[in-house]
Amino acid sequence: MLKIIGIIVIIGFLVFLATKTMKLHMKVVEGLTNSTTDPSASSEAGSAANYASTLKNQVVQLQDTMLISKYRKDYETVVLNMDDYVNVLMLQSVLSINPASTTNDANMAIIKTLNELNNSKIALNNVMKYIDSS
Repeated sequence: MLKIIGIIVIIGFLVFLATKTMKLHMKVVEGLTNSTTDPSASSEAGSAANYASTLKNQVVQLQDTMLISKYRKDYETVVLNMDDYVNVLMLQSVLSINPASTTNDANMAIIKTLNELNNSKIALNNVMKYIDSS
């Protein structure tokens, strides 16, 4: 009788270990083999559609507050004025470089600033393209 009870306990323990291992395996796979209709799916693959729709809703909300079609000319003027401002800052940076300096630290800082200003011009061009496409 004790042998039968012992065998049942061992079989129960093995079944417990097998289910724990399967649950761990499913967590490692991260929902790629699970259906996305599973409400408990909390992985990136399972919630990508929800994330995309939330992101789209945020974009629409921001577009509604900006009223690009109504204020297009004003936004274009702002971007053009900002481009002129960045150009003046870039010229000012170039003229502030001291070629006779014995240390390059100050000049390197100015060159880094010039590079950042150039990147901001690229960003302004992208903003203008977005305004034109809206």
